[in-house]
Parts: sequence; structure tokens; C-alpha cells
Amino acid sequence: MPLARLLRRLLPLLFLVGLGWFLWKKVQPALFDNPLNPEPRITVTHNTVLTKIENLGRLELVRYQFKDVVEYRKSTYRFLPDSKVALIVAGNAIGCLDLRKVKPQDVVFEGDSVVRVALPAAELCTWQVDHSQSRVYSTQNSFFNDAELVDEGYKYAEKNVQRAALQSGILAQTTQNAEQILRPMLETMTGRRVVLTQQTAPPLVPQRR
Repeated sequence: MPLARLLRRLLPLLFLVGLGWFLWKKVQPALFDNPLNPEPRITVTHNTVLTKIENLGRLELVRYQFKDVVEYRKSTYRFLPDSKVALIVAGNAIGCLDLRKVKPQDVVFEGDSVVRVALPAAELCTWQVDHSQSRVYSTQNSFFNDAELVDEGYKYAEKNVQRAALQSGILAQTTQNAEQILRPMLETMTGRRVVLTQQTAPPLVPQRR
């Protein structure tokens, strides 16, 4: 009898202990999360608009890379020293052929074994400063116009990349690479011997006086 009475008294206590353990497991994650630093909620809204479609037919055949140290000097005020910025510039230029300029009359089949293709003149497709590999070395007497002075210096450097590429013979190298790359490709496609020539400019029509 005393044992049965003891069990009856312990059962409510055991029930409460079990209920408390169950509730603790449920609320433990919430208690240990830091309410002051919750997980960030990221919301991204965008509206992409197609603004232009451009047909590309340029075959890039050579890339020139340049390194240069540019000192850009600008006389701003009459009685003050010149503003000056020194840049360490990396740039590149790409030579290509615009194959959109190849017309049907530029492809001539001779017999069963030869095809002649008149290619357009080589072009300097792009020239630009590689800003990821360039840096500002120093600025002097900019009078709080550092950003403007650096921007003008980079624009000058970009034009210099164009001049350097042309002076280094990038157009001739583009034409040479076209011969080495296109001729084997076209011979494989046509099964004929391919002769590459240059397109000739149309004769100028004299204007009537």
C-alpha cells in the first residue's frame, strides 16, 4: 500500500518533468538565436531592358598588349605650377577583319579546284586601357581636381594605345594571320585550293563641274 500511494504521488511529478523537457526542446533554438543579429533578408528587384541588337561579323585575329608610363601635364592657372599626373598604364588593341563586308562577287570559283576570296582590309577593332592593370603613380598640383586630371590622363593614354598599335604594324599582322588561319579553314570546308586576295576600292567617279 505505501508503494502504490508513493507511485500515485510521483506520477504527476514525472508528467511535469516530461512536459518540461518537451517544451524545452521546442523553445531552445529560439532562445539561443541572437535576436539582435538576425539573418539578413536580401531583396533584389531588377528590370532588364534589351536596348540594342547588333550583328557581329568581326573576326579577331591578333591582340597587342602595351605597357606605358604616361606623364600628363596640364596648365590650368597662369601664375601657378602645372598640374601633373603620372600613370602606369596597361592597354591592348585588337586587329580584325569585318567579314560582313565580303560580298558574293568577292568569292570566285575557278574550275573544279580553285576558289578565290577577296577579303576586306584589316581593321583596328578595339583599343582600350586595361584599368585593372593600370594605376596612378602620383599627382602634383591638381588643386583638388585629382579625379578630373586622372580621367584626362587615361583618355590620352587610350589614344596613345591606338597610335602605338598602328605604328607597331598591327594591320599587317592581322592580314598575315588571316592568311594563316582562314586559308586552311576554307580549304577544309570547300575541298579546293583557296587563294586569298584583298578587296580593291571602287574607282572614284569624277564629279561634274
